[in-house]
Amino acid sequence: MELVVLNTSGKETGRKVTLDETVFGIEPNQHAVYLEVKQYLAAQRQGTHKSKERSEITGSTRKLKKQKGSGSARYGDIKSPTFKGGGRVFGPKPRDYRFKLNKSLKRLAKKSVLSQKLKDNSVRVLESFSFDAPKTKEFITLLDALTLTGKKSLFVLPESNKNVYLSSRNLPKTRVLTYNEISSYDLINAGEIIFLEDAVEKFQENLKK
Repeated sequence: MELVVLNTSGKETGRKVTLDETVFGIEPNQHAVYLEVKQYLAAQRQGTHKSKERSEITGSTRKLKKQKGSGSARYGDIKSPTFKGGGRVFGPKPRDYRFKLNKSLKRLAKKSVLSQKLKDNSVRVLESFSFDAPKTKEFITLLDALTLTGKKSLFVLPESNKNVYLSSRNLPKTRVLTYNEISSYDLINAGEIIFLEDAVEKFQENLKK
């Protein structure tokens, strides 16, 4: 399985990159993808929600009326959950929504997404590039050459590159990540995935560990 390497003008360079079929050619496992995306989204939650129970409400603890003889319901104090402004029963409390998944399952999820993306012709390989300084205009020129303007795209780098990252930071539909930072959510959320040539082998080795 091979992909042609493109240059920054969007033209073929004549070179090809071999893709490992155990990474890009498996039968997608939808449940593994679901679990990793669920884990990613759960980890984004702050979990700082909090409501006051009756013991935390400021108010008198005096019994509002006698227990019997009124002909209506029995009332305790004004902090009862049945009254407006009273405490809430079983309200939300601060909690951590994160949960763990096996590394092998997370690798399977990424392989599943990549295999489906390759079937949909949404994976490309681009020759390695860099910028002398952070320039968003140059990155936009690159997107135009690759016909990615207005599309969600994910660029996968072999190593951290500050100038490339800063050049893309203000583009809302473009993300730049190194090969070891990617989650299944990032892969799914991207319409097009662009691997830099040097990142392909590193990414494949990372998923085969």
